Amino acid sequence: MTNKPNCFAAGVDIGSVTAKTLIIDQNCQLLASNLIHGKIVDEKSARISLLQALQSANLTETEIDFMVTTGYGRKMVNFGDKEITEISCHAKGSRFLFPAAKTVIDIGGQDSKAISLTHDGKIANFAMNDKCAAGTGRFLEVMSHALDIPLEDMGTLSLEAENPALVSSVCTVFAESEVISLKAQGRSTLDIIAGIHDAIGRRVHGLVSRIGINPPLIMSGGVAKNIGVVRALEKLLETNIYVPPEPQIVGALGAALYALSELIEEN
Repeated sequence: MTNKPNCFAAGVDIGSVTAKTLIIDQNCQLLASNLIHGKIVDEKSARISLLQALQSANLTETEIDFMVTTGYGRKMVNFGDKEITEISCHAKGSRFLFPAAKTVIDIGGQDSKAISLTHDGKIANFAMNDKCAAGTGRFLEVMSHALDIPLEDMGTLSLEAENPALVSSVCTVFAESEVISLKAQGRSTLDIIAGIHDAIGRRVHGLVSRIGINPPLIMSGGVAKNIGVVRALEKLLETNIYVPPEPQIVGALGAALYALSELIEEN
């Protein structure tokens, strides 16, 4: 794809609670990927993710020909050749994985986004919730703590619910109070979890409705690993949602693809 026989591009996605790195070669072949979790992600976490990915690819930082940084904390790091917004990177990564994608839903730790794409993959419109934790990974973390249920178990548990509870508040603080009250009333934990997922679904449904519901829909971000949220959204949106095998690295993939495009233009 470039005139250089061996060419390496990297994308680093610095989120609010995770740092992700992905390295590809000139043929778009994945050489390595890495994901670092933390309560707070900073430049140190992002660099650790990059160094671990480089080690997995058996490369040094100087061998990376172009690096794009993206995500919530992209302006916090002093490495990388170019910054690109996470909206653009999630769109590009999603379209690479699902060439027919028309809508991307990205739900991360601190914000959620809905992105509509044109037939050729360009961004047609987007809507974003970055002012409130409702409908984000942080919302789920608070609720898992309130219920004393491991976060990673909530998705599958919710599928066993018989009568999902109504969690009406879109505010994390008020919703937590509702959940505690429902527990005190003796409501089934499974039904409460399902109600929490429905509440997230309603929040994100409103976001997607602002840009238009246009399938095929792709979901990226850490919350895409929660099958309960995915099913709640599918029911509300009345369409299937496609989830990549590793939805948390979609932004880093898009960043790496942008980096490779820069190298192609240079050559």
